[in-house]
Amino acid sequence: MAMMGQSSCSSMSNHTKERVTMAKVTLENFYSNLIAQHEEREMRQQKLEKVMDQEGLVDEEKCIRRSQHARKETDFLRLKRTRLGLEDFESLKVIGRGAFGEVRLVQKKDTGHVYAMKILRKADMLEKEQVGHIRAERDILVEADSLWVVKMFYSFQDKMNLYLIMEFLPGGDMMTLLMKKDTLTEEATQFYIAETVLAIDSIHQLGFIHRDIKPDNLLLDSRGHVKLSDFGLCTGLKRAHRTEFYKNLNHSLPSDFTFNNMNSKRKAETWKRNRRQLAFSTVGTPDYIAPEVFMQNGYNKLCDWWSLGVIMYEMLIGYPPFCSETPQETYRKVMNWRETLTFPPEVPISEKAKDLILRFCCEEEQRIGATGVEEIKGNAFFEGVDYDHIRERPAAIPIQIKSIDDTSNFDEFPDSDILQPTGTLSLKKKKCILSAPVVSNHSEADLKNKDWVFINYTYKRFEGLTARGTIPSYMKTGKR
Repeated sequence: MAMMGQSSCSSMSNHTKERVTMAKVTLENFYSNLIAQHEEREMRQQKLEKVMDQEGLVDEEKCIRRSQHARKETDFLRLKRTRLGLEDFESLKVIGRGAFGEVRLVQKKDTGHVYAMKILRKADMLEKEQVGHIRAERDILVEADSLWVVKMFYSFQDKMNLYLIMEFLPGGDMMTLLMKKDTLTEEATQFYIAETVLAIDSIHQLGFIHRDIKPDNLLLDSRGHVKLSDFGLCTGLKRAHRTEFYKNLNHSLPSDFTFNNMNSKRKAETWKRNRRQLAFSTVGTPDYIAPEVFMQNGYNKLCDWWSLGVIMYEMLIGYPPFCSETPQETYRKVMNWRETLTFPPEVPISEKAKDLILRFCCEEEQRIGATGVEEIKGNAFFEGVDYDHIRERPAAIPIQIKSIDDTSNFDEFPDSDILQPTGTLSLKKKKCILSAPVVSNHSEADLKNKDWVFINYTYKRFEGLTARGTIPSYMKTGKR
């Protein structure tokens, strides 16, 4: 009988095997979601009871609070049964663009709440083998419920795209802030690095390694405080993080000769001029990646602290320590950091700051944070920092926000076709959306079934709503 079962299994067509896999994944997700929803509801009830006990509420007040909570649970259940779609949001403006999609400021039509909508085209996710990365980001944003992490409220999909509905942080990102400033003061650097230490630690406590800490992924809220974003590398590695990726890139000449002969001011100007283009590139920049990540011999959460050291250097000096005109030359510098990590004499910084940078960017075994985050928090550079109340103090650089939809801290972006219907796209793009990463000769109807790689992407958050208000008419008439 066993032999017959094996024979039957091996005789199945690829199409049948794919259908079996799809059914298996669908059932597993259905039942795991049921269990997770029950556990989450129990946890919310326990949290409510704990809060009421801490507040010392009398029985009558507790009954009122429980009734309010029950109504909210009912509303949430109703929300979960509602199918969210692009038609539920009004697109106001493009506020960000990357290699695999873009971010738009949107307003939910029924509530007026404002969000940042991250849009990723399925075709690009499949073609560039990013399915695992976007799945990782979605799952981590569901699990991470922290003041230090950008909050995701909903996620959904249609035939064309994946959508992440995030809280809108009007302060922009650290990359934009650093491009506006030549350098930051040590006081401002202390504030932002201290907050980022707490943000990274909050991820580490959940058992995650971010692996992609860089200024682009440090967002600023309406008060100028830091929040972490972009968790697509929390599992797996992009090809751009592999040593062979850079070895196989063919360039005529290493153009770093001119870069090395620039003074710090010209170096900073050149870096800023090229920085935005690198953010949009599929190659990206290896400037912030720890050398052990490139080595592929295994690494741990300490790689995030290396990245923070590179950011601290950039804040104080005006450009990262290993910046070059080509990614592979930057990679070479990172791998030879003992010789290339130097401080320009014309940009004075304190010994405390220099010491901390060198404690971040050093051998993995000697790196600060190896014994725990308290080792970092206790460093002399952070003297006087009140970690317990740091989010309550004013930010080092105030953020000027005039309204809930203020986008003055974001670059201007032209419109794109990412929300265009399928009919306006090329046949090649259509087929890529429907097909798996492996080339197939199946019919178009059969290829549609392979969309199961994005199954269970939908999510709705129970707690928390973003700012609500009326969007000015000029935003609607000139929306993008």
